[in-house]
Amino acid sequence: MRKFNVAVVGATGAVGEELFRVMEAYDFPVANIVPLASANSAGSKIEYIGKEYTVLELTTTAFEENEVDIAFFSAGGSISEKFAKYAVEAGAVVIDNTSHFRMDPNVPLVVPEVNPEDITLWKETGIIANPNCSTIQMVLSLKPLDELYGIKRVDVSTYQAVSGAGKAGMEELVKQMQAFFAFNLDDAKKEAFAHQIALNVIPQIDVAQDNGFTKEEMKMVNETQKILKKNIQVAATCVRVPVLRSHSESITVTFDQDVEVDVKEVRSCLESFENIEVIDDLENNAYPMPIIATDTDITYVGRIRKDIYSPNVVHYFNVADQVRVGAATNSVRIALKWIEMENDI
Repeated sequence: MRKFNVAVVGATGAVGEELFRVMEAYDFPVANIVPLASANSAGSKIEYIGKEYTVLELTTTAFEENEVDIAFFSAGGSISEKFAKYAVEAGAVVIDNTSHFRMDPNVPLVVPEVNPEDITLWKETGIIANPNCSTIQMVLSLKPLDELYGIKRVDVSTYQAVSGAGKAGMEELVKQMQAFFAFNLDDAKKEAFAHQIALNVIPQIDVAQDNGFTKEEMKMVNETQKILKKNIQVAATCVRVPVLRSHSESITVTFDQDVEVDVKEVRSCLESFENIEVIDDLENNAYPMPIIATDTDITYVGRIRKDIYSPNVVHYFNVADQVRVGAATNSVRIALKWIEMENDI
């Protein structure tokens, strides 16, 4: 198999570091690693499969100089906006983990288990967009249900871990908890989040929009419709919770009016879908939780139940490691599927 020169933009960030771990776990066909970051991080070291690599400064010429074939971007939307075109011009396929290109009609937005066929559209711009982490784990469970019954509407409340705000978010939770046990929580810094996150939940992620939803919530609406290629009604409430890692979602799905939900059918179709695992035994206290999902590449589903009042409605709980499933792993799976498709041409 051909091997590839792989650049990781944002190599020293939380997702960048996870990308290296996931590539190693998936035995990614690497010829050379090109870790790229800001001038402040240039010169530091990263390790990949026992070999040390020096982090290089991200410049407009870095991709051409290092003959990059695949470029993972995970350093923020402004960086992708500025530098992705130089990677494309150098002949690389860009897999972008930011929100910058997601709703560009010429850029495919891909979850490989859900819409792998869209990867072939990468040649339009040279870019494939990675969806929002909360969207990824939700559409993974929606896809088989839509195929089973036909989804009309989705109502979702998220319980999003502080690592969704990067290393700074995790550090702030830990420091606030330390301050709590030292009896000086009132003096703890609040920088990553607008409010104290320790022992609290914050029902706002990202900035407010004119319609009363937040930017994060509207990402879930728009991205779900684009990925599933269907005008599904989606209403989201996104909440930050004091959990270090792995996002949870409480999801209510409304199917077409003539559908009579069969919970056994729902469970079976979810169990048979790629990279989903059902944990659903309420009597024995078995259901998805962040501590189960963390450091895995599986989306876990449980608490599956038919609505009490409407026969065409089902409720369930959904958990996945958003640093992996919602970012690094999905990016690597996109790249592997891209390689597979290119080899088939």
